[in-house]
Amino acid sequence: MHDAEANDTGVNDTAVADLAVIDRPDTAVAALDPLRSRILAALAAPGSASSVAAELGIPRQKVNYHLRTLESHGLVVLVDERPRRGLTERFYVASARAYALSPELLGDNAADPDRVDRLSSRYLIAVAARVMGDVARLARAADRAGAPLSTLTIDTEVRFASAADRAAFTRELADAVADVCARHHDEAAPDGRWHRLVVAAHPRSRPSPKGSPE
Repeated sequence: MHDAEANDTGVNDTAVADLAVIDRPDTAVAALDPLRSRILAALAAPGSASSVAAELGIPRQKVNYHLRTLESHGLVVLVDERPRRGLTERFYVASARAYALSPELLGDNAADPDRVDRLSSRYLIAVAARVMGDVARLARAADRAGAPLSTLTIDTEVRFASAADRAAFTRELADAVADVCARHHDEAAPDGRWHRLVVAAHPRSRPSPKGSPE
């Protein structure tokens, strides 16, 4: 999440993104601080230092200090200013409804599918990390150019009666993907653009109780 980009969002809550990917270490540090994380959550709707302080039960001066840090990293944006008792009360909102940390934050230590056993579950994690990094980078470029980014996401669930059924599904899906790709792939298209297709499946996990480890 680049500070310059965040400053371009303007000062109204209509600019709030559904999701922002944080790719700067200093911004990640700011967002991961436990108190600042609580302040961000409190600012899902516009609020001031006073309203956040009352909600979290901490001094307003302390909230103001952390708000300045969050604003400097583009994690909150100013949406209104109102006179109050001879002062100006500033209202902020979180710059996004949710945040994700880019694998790029880890630099050379980031997950890399080329360094993981393709037959392991860790390979799926590495591929997912690569997808996040690639799409976030492309989305930023598209936003700067004022152009849409063409993506496709299919997310569904399927329940197998047996391991044999799961294996049969895997074979049929692989054959279907190979057939569709073969029919639509054009190696020599002069204006063609390469796309990466990822198909993944894993057992559905059960969410842990809030605050508990997996």
